[in-house]
Amino acid sequence: MLRRLLLAAPVLLLAFQAPAQEADHPAAKPLVVGSDFGVAPWMVRGAAGPEGFGVDLVTEIARRLGRPGVEIVDVNFSGLFAALFAKRFEFTANPLNITEERAQRMLYTEPFFATGNGFVTRRSDTLAKLEDLKGKAIAVNRGTISDAWATANAEKYGFEVQRYDTFPDSVQAVLTRRAFAAINEIPTTVYAASQNRQIQVAFKDYTGRNFGIAFRPESREYRNRVEEVIECMKLDGFLGRLHEKWYGAPADAGSSLTQ
Repeated sequence: MLRRLLLAAPVLLLAFQAPAQEADHPAAKPLVVGSDFGVAPWMVRGAAGPEGFGVDLVTEIARRLGRPGVEIVDVNFSGLFAALFAKRFEFTANPLNITEERAQRMLYTEPFFATGNGFVTRRSDTLAKLEDLKGKAIAVNRGTISDAWATANAEKYGFEVQRYDTFPDSVQAVLTRRAFAAINEIPTTVYAASQNRQIQVAFKDYTGRNFGIAFRPESREYRNRVEEVIECMKLDGFLGRLHEKWYGAPADAGSSLTQ
């Protein structure tokens, strides 16, 4: 009797999981994702509705999954994870760094967008290596991962850290020569340089950070399905084309956009 119960246990588990997966990810309804709308060009409000890299990404994910459209829930980043666990949406659509701490609470897809620190300077300036920052002022956004990196490395490389509330403020500090360079996520700096010919991304420091999509722990099966879609997008070049469309430049060689 015990043997029959043990053999039946995996079948019973799958039977309970299937209705739960359907309830959380209903195939006949639009895909519901959550994102902060304040990150250009990832997710912004355009004249005709949400637009950006992230919008095109989740729209294509929904199409390949056979879902009838997408609904994007606008959530401030500070409340993103609480909203995910409250089941306000199915998964995140923010440009979300994969970290060890977050991975202990959530399931991630494989990395699909390599990032790190992008260093924005005036076009007339040069920056070949981090050691060239010695004696210079660096502008960062207060409280960001780039701020944490600058704080940890200021003494090592001999630069001064200036903190601003927004990335445009950091860029303005560079343009007015209060700072030599502004640091932010690489994709953010690439987009900024494509919109302003006075600045350039003089140096990219790929620190091993990557963006991924986060799910609740119980959504492993659906995470796996979305991950398969992402893998296909890499192979057929969709992610690379999307990067060029929204960031104005091809993805760097060896990026997780293509591998």
